[in-house]
Parts: sequence; structure tokens; C-alpha cells
Amino acid sequence: MTTPSTTTARTERAATRFGNRQQLQQILAFAGLVVIFAFFSFASPYFLDWANVKGILLATAVTGIMALGATFVIATGGIDLSVGTGMTLCSVMTGVFLANLGLPLVVGVLGGLAIGALIGLLNGLNVSYLRLPPFIATLAMMMVAQGLSLVISGTKPIYFSDVGGFDQLAAGELVPGLPNAVLIFFAAAAIAGVTLSKTLTGRYALSIGSNEEATAISGVDVRRWKVVIYTVAGLFTGLAGVVMASRLNSAQPGLGLGYELEAIAAVVIGGTSLRGGKATILGTVIGALIMATLTNGLRIMSIPQEWQKVAVGIVIVLAVYADILRRGKEA
Repeated sequence: MTTPSTTTARTERAATRFGNRQQLQQILAFAGLVVIFAFFSFASPYFLDWANVKGILLATAVTGIMALGATFVIATGGIDLSVGTGMTLCSVMTGVFLANLGLPLVVGVLGGLAIGALIGLLNGLNVSYLRLPPFIATLAMMMVAQGLSLVISGTKPIYFSDVGGFDQLAAGELVPGLPNAVLIFFAAAAIAGVTLSKTLTGRYALSIGSNEEATAISGVDVRRWKVVIYTVAGLFTGLAGVVMASRLNSAQPGLGLGYELEAIAAVVIGGTSLRGGKATILGTVIGALIMATLTNGLRIMSIPQEWQKVAVGIVIVLAVYADILRRGKEA
């Protein structure tokens, strides 16, 4: 019988085979980011203002952290539609822990992360043991998280005005001129990169996405590892929720819907395949920067919000179509 180490070796060979194409996709994504940045720089004199650039980075931090978690799920060939409203539920529960119950700051933050992990755990159990399609399982969780956010908060925002230091988690500047939320995003990206490339969690995620049946035959407990992978993704959702709450200094129960599409688009733009088996954290970071830059640039040019949504929708279509073209060439 083939051992798990053999599966890992096969995954590494597959990663090497697709390495050049993946690097090319990352280069193209980065080139796209440069073009978008240059266009808006010429289109508006306010775009390159450092305050605006910091706004782009802050927006990237929340979407990007969610996208990091989504990368692991998509690497398995799955999808997670619950990251947006799941992020909101984590924000609301962080508000309950800190503002309503008065728990210590560290405990409240860890509680928000734990709620994210619980959301991921439930998604993983539904996908692995109930054998629900990932689309249906996470769509149901999206609706559950949205409803719970409204019920628990009483449909009203929860403010952190009396929670000393919480707003500094995102808005503070350990590095002068750079918000802590951005540092958290970069640190999370580094952890995600190591997890994807150097641990069994990442390697099995890619192996499951490449060929789930062969991975199971080789002796890997696919169902258990899917639960682990979805739980890891949920931790990133929880982190995004804490960062969002800190950035706004409040938990807004009406937020969340639509964020999942931006996160998924960032993952695909960066070069992760929707079919699974190929993923890149660096590409996800670049994709998140593209989405935040595009949205910010359209807003600063006073483009109506409805047309901003049209533009984002077109980018998502183009990203998915590019993924289809990549798969065709690899076949």
C-alpha cells in the first residue's frame, strides 16, 4: 500500500510540474496590480496620497485574511461561501465577550478566533461526514451566521468604546505610518505560506484537490483532514472578524454579505485553481491587493456604487475564465 509519505512526494512532484505556470500567473497578477495602480494614479491626484494608500492597505487586510483561509479550502477543490457573514459573526461575538461580558482583551480576542474555528469545524463536518457539497454546506452556514449575528446583537451595533486598547489592534502603529492591521495581514500570510508548503495540512489540501480518490487509497484519512483544513480556514475567518471589529471599533451585524466574493476572487486572481490541487499564498496576497485597489480607485473617482459592483463582478468573471484557460492548457 502506498504510504502517506508517497502521497506527499507525489504532491511535491505535481507542485514542481506546475511551478513555472504558477510563477507566471503571479507575475501577470502583479503586473495587473501595477497597471491598475498606475491608471488610478494618473486618473486622480488624490490616489497616491499616503492616507488613501493606507486605506487601501487596511481594506486589503480584512479581505486578504479571509482570502488566506479560503485558499486552503479552494485548494481541496471546495468552496467557502460563509467567510463573509462568518467574519461578521466573529466580530459580533468578540463584541459580546469584550463589551457585554467585560472579559479581558486577550480572552475576548481568542474567543473571536475560536468562533471562527468552530464555523470552519462545522463546515468541515458537514462536507466530510454528512457529504454535503461544499457549495451547499457553506451556503447554509452563510445564512446561519448572518441570522445569528442579527439575533445575538439585537440587530444593533456593539461598540468597543469602553474596551481599552481594542481599537489599537488594527489602527495602532507598531511601525510608524503602517497600521497594525496590515502587519497582522502580512504575518498571517507568512504563517499561511508556511502551513501550505511545509506542513501536512497544506500538502494534503493540495493532494486532495489534485486527486481525492488516490489520496484516500494511499492511506490518508481524507475526511479527517478536510475537517482540519476547514477549521484552519475558519481560524483566518475569526482573525478577519477581530481585525474588522477593531478597525471599526464596533461590531456591525449588517456587514458580511459580498465579502466572500471578493475573497474568492482574490484567491483565483492570484493563481489558485477552483478545481483544486494548485494554490499560492503570495498570489492570494496580490489578488487581495488588486481587489482593494480597484474598489478604492473607483470610489475615489466618484464612480457610483452600483457601477463599482458591476466592475467587481466583471473582474470575478475574468478571474474564473482565466482559471478555465489555465486548466485547459494544463490538460
